[in-house]
Amino acid sequence: MTSTTPVSETDSLRTPSSTRFTETIRRAVADGLLSEEQPVAGFLDADGVRDSVAALHDAFAAVPGVRVLHTFAAKAASLVPVLRLLADCGMGCEVASPGELRLAVEAGFAPAKIVLDSPAKTRDELRLALYLGVAVNADSFSELRRIGELRSTGSASVIGLRINPQVGGGSIGAMSTATPTSKFGVALGDPGVRKQVVEAFAERPWLTRLHAHVGSQGCPLELIAEGIAETYRLAEEINESVGTQQITGIDIGGGLPVNFDDDDVRPSFTDYVAALRAEVPGLFDGRYALVTEFGRSLLAKNGFIGARVEYTKDAGGRRIALTHAGAQIATRTVFMPDAWPLRVGAFDAEGRPRTGPPMVQDVAGPCCFAGDVVAHARELPELREGDFVVLYDTGAYYFSTHWAYNSLPRPAVYGFVDDPGGGGVRFAPVRDAQSLDSVAAESGLGHAAALVGLSAGATHEKQ
Repeated sequence: MTSTTPVSETDSLRTPSSTRFTETIRRAVADGLLSEEQPVAGFLDADGVRDSVAALHDAFAAVPGVRVLHTFAAKAASLVPVLRLLADCGMGCEVASPGELRLAVEAGFAPAKIVLDSPAKTRDELRLALYLGVAVNADSFSELRRIGELRSTGSASVIGLRINPQVGGGSIGAMSTATPTSKFGVALGDPGVRKQVVEAFAERPWLTRLHAHVGSQGCPLELIAEGIAETYRLAEEINESVGTQQITGIDIGGGLPVNFDDDDVRPSFTDYVAALRAEVPGLFDGRYALVTEFGRSLLAKNGFIGARVEYTKDAGGRRIALTHAGAQIATRTVFMPDAWPLRVGAFDAEGRPRTGPPMVQDVAGPCCFAGDVVAHARELPELREGDFVVLYDTGAYYFSTHWAYNSLPRPAVYGFVDDPGGGGVRFAPVRDAQSLDSVAAESGLGHAAALVGLSAGATHEKQ
């Protein structure tokens, strides 16, 4: 989808998620998508995703002459229907595992619009990527040598080298990938490494791209821009050293942080482009093709999780609402609540906004450990058994990246669009709820007797 509306206007006209999802929640309850039988589900606004993609494209299109391949980081929503929607919007796909590569191919992305990252690619994974013509970013000098051994003359794969600009970390250490000791990329500031990078390009005319990714949530725009500027300076240095423009593209990663505090979309893609233009204007002069790898910033505010309140109880003077949304789908929030806080909405048994005086309450999940709490001491209208809670801004990672603790099944996921002329809200299944048969099969049911029969005597007899 291509938008002709300037991104600043697009952002300002978008209805806040906590308002625009109200009717969706009511309809989901009315249609049985949230119920006693299906007590938790994820929901994704398809039109909202299209708007976010349009905002990204518009922000870069505002710079004349810039060439960009926008890829979506598959890890942010590893669901084939979501990936196919993004492909239909003109996106490429960034993948970081054999599984994600398979999903990207199944979703219909052309190999030329797929980029393979990850710090531990196997030879088989590299062979497949090179066979398909997928772009590959080597994460180390060792991997670069391996690619050289496997790559055939005339391969369609664009090959890049990921560097770590070592510009520092943001407020969430686990999400910062440009720290001095990060596991990602070639540590550019270490003694002698910059010279090694220049030599690596001089020895490999087929090596034509540089890649850097500073981090994501918790990394301010200034830090991201600083890392990209360092990558640009390195590209200029390499091209000058080899005497030609061997590096023709720069993969600038993604990492635009998401505002989880309220409905506002900030920073915007326009803010991101403005920060880059201020820090490194030469990046946009048309000499380098750019690649982006955004994920969370495209989907987070376009999705939510709905969960039924199974019970309420009081403990130590605190009301606790026990729901079916816990660490299995909000893992980061449960284990790092200060870094990954979520806004919570309270709805009654009919899916209507719950009203009444605020009460301090915890919203807890179903996992069997004490820390499984998604919201601590929140002031909400009193929640009751059979009500529903909504976790906002969870369109990326949360319901698509399930943790199988307690063998809890993966929840169903639905896409939706507002359809005022045809009934209000239309839903479409994205992923079915996982069955208990599937849970049992994944736990090794087909090998149930394997360990019972594994004994010294049984092994000897077989020999």
